[in-house]
Amino acid sequence: MAMDWVAGVAAVGSGLVGGVFFVFSVAIMPAFARLPERHGVAVMQAINVTIVRAPFLLVFMGTVLACVARVVLAPTDVLGVVGAALYVLGGFGVTMALNVPLNNRLDKVDADAPDGFWSVYASRWTLWNHVRTVACIGAAALLTAAA
Repeated sequence: MAMDWVAGVAAVGSGLVGGVFFVFSVAIMPAFARLPERHGVAVMQAINVTIVRAPFLLVFMGTVLACVARVVLAPTDVLGVVGAALYVLGGFGVTMALNVPLNNRLDKVDADAPDGFWSVYASRWTLWNHVRTVACIGAAALLTAAA
């Protein structure tokens, strides 16, 4: 029973987070590319503040915990272990190691005088966002299949 609940939370959480990342890859970042640099900087700075709140963090961090629990409860289930690793390393890990440092650097940019960092930021951030999107959606698929 506990295993089913944990597997479901891990799968659904991975899918939800992957969906958020997917929307950024296919709609939000391409829309920002159509805006003046200062607008892209200002809006992304606002998003980076807004996202760090309970609704997103509960799902984002809770899914890490569910994935770890999933592995602990069924360490020989290859699909479940690979799915959990995809989320923890590809979703959470890439975010913390690559996207968050870019966000922190963007936070220091003056939106009224963006200094050219936006094009570097948008390109690198979006590349790593694609990676974490694929990792999270792959994790959701594998965790669902394992359940």
